Amino acid sequence: MMRSYILGFLSLCLPLSFASAGELSGTLKRISDSGQINLGYRVSEAPMSFHDPNGNPVGYSIDLCNLIATAVKQKLSQPEIKINYLPVTAETRFDAIVSGKIDLLCGATTKTLKRSERVSFSQLTFATGGSLLSLKETEVNGVSALAGKKVAVVANTTTIETLKAVVKKQLVDVKIVPVSDAANGMKMLDSGEVNAFASDQVVLIGQVIARNSGKEYALSKQLFSFEPFALALARGDADFRLAVDRVLSQVNRTRHIRKIYAKWFGRFGEKPSPALLALFQLNATPE
Repeated sequence: MMRSYILGFLSLCLPLSFASAGELSGTLKRISDSGQINLGYRVSEAPMSFHDPNGNPVGYSIDLCNLIATAVKQKLSQPEIKINYLPVTAETRFDAIVSGKIDLLCGATTKTLKRSERVSFSQLTFATGGSLLSLKETEVNGVSALAGKKVAVVANTTTIETLKAVVKKQLVDVKIVPVSDAANGMKMLDSGEVNAFASDQVVLIGQVIARNSGKEYALSKQLFSFEPFALALARGDADFRLAVDRVLSQVNRTRHIRKIYAKWFGRFGEKPSPALLALFQLNATPE
């Protein structure tokens, strides 16, 4: 079903005018020469990237990367190219790009100018903001309500840095507990070791959706940051970035992005916000 889903979209795409194999450079040449495309992903960032019950990588960003990988294979005329999904962590993800271990990072990655000193980014794929998840019986409804409490946050993320700045500005006395990933943050929340777990709101929604713990959760409506997501890739590789952005632009122009959104959010009653719809439209770059 996934194959027909991808091919159905790609049949609508305009040609990607890559150079011939002899003129390729950078990431496209490496993919062509090695016969492999390596995609990095986070394993517990539902619904953007996570494991299905069979251990396969799935999610909103994974769908986008599958479309990109298939388009690259078609336009290189190398259908035998193998797609490798390699798990990365918040700490190792950018090193994996810089070292060439992965060609594209698929997940919940915030685009910032500071990060752009190390890696490049595609056009935006999503927008969300930092929020707080707590147990319903001990609800934490905003940053100010964290006073005297503990909050878990994934280390090496924009969320932890922003939260530190916000609580300092608001003079909130809270203990911030760094964790390695979202799964550990949720584990600490469920066990009562922390009073809240802070992450991108869309990731918090995904964590609740993906769990069957019997717990009832409360999601704060307050957003304490702006998190624009994009796919990360190596700096200085204009041809590969253009290939990535061409697919993303086509996804937005044809409104196929709304089908991908509905696939991962629609069944839970989530509709794209006006701001997200505007982002889709702004990134529908003409061919």
